[in-house]
Amino acid sequence: MPLSPQSSLAAMAAALAPGLRAIATDMDGTLTRSGRFSSHLFLALERLQQAGIPVLIVTGRSAGWVSALVEYLPIAGAIAENGGLLYRRDQPEGQWLVDVTDPITHRDALADVFGILQTEFHHHFPRLHPAPDNRFRITDWTFDLADLPGIDRQTLSAMGESLAALGWGFTYSAVQAHIKLPEQNKAAGLQRAIELLWPGCSLDQVLTIGDSPNDESLFDPTLFPRSVGVANVRSYLSELLHQPAHITPSAEGEGFCELVAAILAEEKVEISGA
Repeated sequence: MPLSPQSSLAAMAAALAPGLRAIATDMDGTLTRSGRFSSHLFLALERLQQAGIPVLIVTGRSAGWVSALVEYLPIAGAIAENGGLLYRRDQPEGQWLVDVTDPITHRDALADVFGILQTEFHHHFPRLHPAPDNRFRITDWTFDLADLPGIDRQTLSAMGESLAALGWGFTYSAVQAHIKLPEQNKAAGLQRAIELLWPGCSLDQVLTIGDSPNDESLFDPTLFPRSVGVANVRSYLSELLHQPAHITPSAEGEGFCELVAAILAEEKVEISGA
């Protein structure tokens, strides 16, 4: 499925719906609208649940935040920290998706490497501090981009190169930057989660949705040929090695909801109260 930014929703749904078994979606900038969930999103998730299409959230947000999501939203589960841990209602303690044998030592190492990054970039960004939700994290270390006025993608790329030289991975979204294990990403975590949640489900039966660079692995056509970016992904296309196969007309949560409506219409699913 080639990149088709001008595809109609109907054509998009016709390409994506046949044989669809599950949806794996980013959260911030993909499900949210101006940083918040809307009533339209809740309805879309409920309709998917009623239609028998499970939704798995795949986010960079912390384990502390994500463990609560699965208790309140009509979803099959949620992956936290860009592929670090899987949470579902019947497994509230979470399941590891990355190989970390000693979480305390791992967090200490993350703190140390963040200290090196602070020193290296202190002249330009003296306010480079851990994100408020960093205390609720287990597998990665984050800082909020809103705290760094003037930071640009060239600087973020330089940070990534510095961390790679130290043996660490790095990614960022529209809201946060993440220091992590090099092999830790959304695609790797999603593959392991699919094995746990839906044995026998092939990757090409899963629709992946995102909006920013930390979703790039979800757009890899060799893994997930059914991929969609909500419209705000356009600002990152030049940075993405893997681009989404389709792009919704609308941005953020509105793009997600219109895609869901088109897929359910294509499937001719009758939802009571729709």
